[in-house]
Amino acid sequence: MTDSILFTPVRAGAVTLPNRLVMAPLTRSRALSGNVPNPLAATYYAQRATAGLIVAEATQVTPEGQGYPDTPGIHSDAQVEGWKSIVEAVHAAGGRIYLQLWHVGRVSHPLYQPAGALPVSASAIGIKGQLYTHEGMKDYVTPRALETEEVPGVVAQYADGAAKAKRAGFDGVEVHAANGYLIDQFLRSGSNIRTDRYGGSVENRARFLLEVTEAVVDVWGAERVGVRFSPTGNGNGMWDADPVATFGHATERLNRFGLSYLHVIEPPVDGHPMSVPPGVPRVADHLRGLFKGTFILNGGFTKELAEQAIAQGRADAVAFGVPYLANPDLLERFRRNAPLNPPDRDTFYGGGAKGYTDYPFLDTVAAE
Repeated sequence: MTDSILFTPVRAGAVTLPNRLVMAPLTRSRALSGNVPNPLAATYYAQRATAGLIVAEATQVTPEGQGYPDTPGIHSDAQVEGWKSIVEAVHAAGGRIYLQLWHVGRVSHPLYQPAGALPVSASAIGIKGQLYTHEGMKDYVTPRALETEEVPGVVAQYADGAAKAKRAGFDGVEVHAANGYLIDQFLRSGSNIRTDRYGGSVENRARFLLEVTEAVVDVWGAERVGVRFSPTGNGNGMWDADPVATFGHATERLNRFGLSYLHVIEPPVDGHPMSVPPGVPRVADHLRGLFKGTFILNGGFTKELAEQAIAQGRADAVAFGVPYLANPDLLERFRRNAPLNPPDRDTFYGGGAKGYTDYPFLDTVAAE
């Protein structure tokens, strides 16, 4: 058993994390009818409550925000009630849990949309490729650009989701502005060719993010609101002409809120799905220098790389995704330098308890 900077506490806004391991949001596609969270999620999250902070899976703030099968929502009373039992289970286990507020924008299909409408985005620019639906793989469609007068209504949907998350008892919320979803679509020049107050200059492209953040802060208070970026991620057809300038400006503007944290995805190694593409500058360290609050890094970190990042001052905490999926006792395994459970990728999405709540704990393995 070894001492590690990972096991020391850190403050994230109004919440003190007892250690610097964050469970990253992980879509598991196990919601029930009406996109109500699965009761199994109470066990799943409570098993992982030793994380310094859990950021629960991406959760759509409106029916129009869905882009994957069986993902939970936070826009109905039934969904609020479903989340309540999950939050209570995490708190009973001594944990802290934020909810990630999500709208996928163009990363959707009419099959997911009310009345079969087109998905919306910053601009009418489609994604190449296909997405999974209950009717099989489907080509992405060209989205409809939100009208200027429609944008405040979408901002209000985030605020409503934030209010419902508060009713459900969460400790805070994370605004999902990463991975090519709606806020990211407004931020980046490759997906935003608008000519109104939400397009063109970096100041205009950041406006939607800032309006959403302000609306959510009005519900929660800034010290219980985090924001997530993926400045160099190219998934879902994303790119930006100058990510340093785009995300640097957005980060500087976020500073005025005094947020709980900024959560940035930028793997430190090549070969990860979110690794920095060739020719694209690394951005995370630049944002670390700009952001005035708690800074969380994410993306393919090992224990050693996480310790290194924190010791070097490049992060205050590190978020782990797949390692937490397969290792509910990740903290204890890191403490003992014990081997990790291998993840079963066939059970990542959909299904029941298998590959969800049945990964063995270290002490269980030792007793066998």
